[in-house]
Amino acid sequence: MRPPRLPWPLPALLGWAAAWLCFAGLQQVWPQAAALAAACAVGTVASLLAQGWWRRGLVAIGFPLSAALTGAAAGLPAWAWLLPLALLLLVYPLNAWRDAPLFPTAHGTLQGMAALAPLPPGAAVLDAGCGLGDGLIALRRAYPEARLHGLEWSWPLRALCALRCPWARVRQGDIWHADWGAYQLVYLFQRPESMDCAFAKARAELAPGAWLVSLEFPVPGRKADAQWQLPGARAAWLYRMPGTPASEAEARRPARRRAGRPRP
Repeated sequence: MRPPRLPWPLPALLGWAAAWLCFAGLQQVWPQAAALAAACAVGTVASLLAQGWWRRGLVAIGFPLSAALTGAAAGLPAWAWLLPLALLLLVYPLNAWRDAPLFPTAHGTLQGMAALAPLPPGAAVLDAGCGLGDGLIALRRAYPEARLHGLEWSWPLRALCALRCPWARVRQGDIWHADWGAYQLVYLFQRPESMDCAFAKARAELAPGAWLVSLEFPVPGRKADAQWQLPGARAAWLYRMPGTPASEAEARRPARRRAGRPRP
């Protein structure tokens, strides 16, 4: 089930209210530091309901900041205030900050794209930086016969994605260090400044005929092989790796042999 997308500032108000209710209830029965950690976890999970990295940051940091300013958590040891930071780093790790902020792909935006980038049944498709799994859901609608894989650096997001997409193989890892060579299509929703690196990695690792698909951002200075227009002004840019795919080369060999065989 897709997480609801609430209009701003409802995610912030609901997240902060839920965190405060959690803290008020748990500090009656738990140690204060444990109650603070649980309330911060509630706020961090609630931040996933907001759109845009800065709004998510406001939702996640709102409770611990307000608790510090109001003195509600007075008496806590200094180390306890590292708990909110640790929770933020679990969901939004430093290694992933250079990549695109968590932003979902609308589930129907890629339907029909298979006509531009056809894949054989059972082809392996990777969503590099799959987040909560919205891109995988969109890819499943576009390529229902593909074998879908997801790669996500944040292990809490990886766990949530695996729950939402049990039909895909979702792993935790760095998309820039993982090998893309086993995939016939790699889907990205990155930042504009990282597209040169993504294209260079695709050229080095993807097989001839494989596809690199970038939502929203083209590779600077590279002409796309195809472009899929999404609703509004957004687009997906499709780049096919140069060379003849092995399957096409194999299909042509018998024809060449027959053409060169002498007639009786």
